[in-house]
Amino acid sequence: MNDDPALGSSIDFDPSDSGGGADSSEERLMGVLSQPAAESRGLTRVFKGFHYRDFRLMWLGACTSSIGTWMQNLAQAWLVYDISGSAFYLGLDAFLAQLPIMLFSLFGGVFADRTSRRKILLISQYIQMTNAFVLAILMYSGLRHVWPILALSFVTGTAQSFGGPAYSALVPTLVEPEDLPNAIALNSIQFNLARIIGPVLGGIALKTLGATWCFGLNGVSFVAVIVSLYMIRVRFDPKPNAESVMASMKSGFAFIREREAMVSLIFLAFSITALAFPMIAFLPVFARSVFNSGSNAYSALLASSGLGSVTGALIIAAMSRRKGLGKPALSMLAILGVTTTCFALSKIVVLSCFFLFLSGAAMMSVFALLISMVQLITPDDMRGRVMSVYNVAFRGGMPVGSIFIGAIIQRHRAPPVIAVNGVLLILLASYFLFINRRIAGL
Repeated sequence: MNDDPALGSSIDFDPSDSGGGADSSEERLMGVLSQPAAESRGLTRVFKGFHYRDFRLMWLGACTSSIGTWMQNLAQAWLVYDISGSAFYLGLDAFLAQLPIMLFSLFGGVFADRTSRRKILLISQYIQMTNAFVLAILMYSGLRHVWPILALSFVTGTAQSFGGPAYSALVPTLVEPEDLPNAIALNSIQFNLARIIGPVLGGIALKTLGATWCFGLNGVSFVAVIVSLYMIRVRFDPKPNAESVMASMKSGFAFIREREAMVSLIFLAFSITALAFPMIAFLPVFARSVFNSGSNAYSALLASSGLGSVTGALIIAAMSRRKGLGKPALSMLAILGVTTTCFALSKIVVLSCFFLFLSGAAMMSVFALLISMVQLITPDDMRGRVMSVYNVAFRGGMPVGSIFIGAIIQRHRAPPVIAVNGVLLILLASYFLFINRRIAGL
């Protein structure tokens, strides 16, 4: 819509001058003019979080850094396997990177509620940047042992275990509460874009420049998020707390227990990751044993899931409400269960890609809505501790589900096992929709 008075006078038709067709002419012209305005309002709603300067800066910095991290992940996996020739060390490297997050995130949440979250994040980013440069230097010097890589993975995971709760607690303070679901969805888009772009750039850099450059470029990418942290204006800083770390942790657990909806949200996050993520983890099994294909089919399946995730995040970003999120989340969970079951039973690659696209969109929608509800019912001074518990549940469901489902797939075929997971997701959604309605009422 254009508010220019001159434009307004040019379309101000007088019915007496143009007969009975004047009204229809005006309506047609106004319709043409209103279409771009409506599209503009739609885009404005989808990217509402970018209207906030501080969130925009954090998003750009985090996206740049995440792309660098995915570049390093690709090169590091190749390097570990190249040096050791062992799948065990490849798995051990991934385990050591995740172990500190499980061990120390609760402590990280306590510190995020008693000291500057920006300061914690800066320390975390400096440590991770240093590790990337140290790995680049070791590689340049002719690294031929795997243990330094494993040690650096553990140190990086430790830094992330403190930085993660601080980041989760900081982001909601950069936007108004009514725009928090949009900001969380845009954050999901950032992660998934990095997940797509990073490995592509990492593969090119690894092939043309070598692993040293991948590690070095990741180190440089941390500059973007560090600069953004110095530039943002933090609206809320926790007050120093004299109580012990354990006492603060207990008060966090007490806060969660007192809110039954919060307990249900955390349980749901763990259950969904345990039941839904194995479908992604075992895509190579489907590509090889179901479709009798190789890396091309696997790449197509993985890309379909990633594209669906971005689409789901865009759908949530377009929502313009902060209440009534429970029913849409549980409806998306039911859709996730249906599409997971359909994917497991499909024998056609193209059809499987379609179901993976839908399941990716549903999965990302569920998680964006769940974390929005957790953030919205948590006060600023408790956010670090609550989000650390949520993140432990969320991250913990992945390895538990993958190990348990993997053991079952070893004895049975993958399709029926994943199909059962889909049915369990449908039952989970039905339970919270019709029996335990604490989440549905949020």
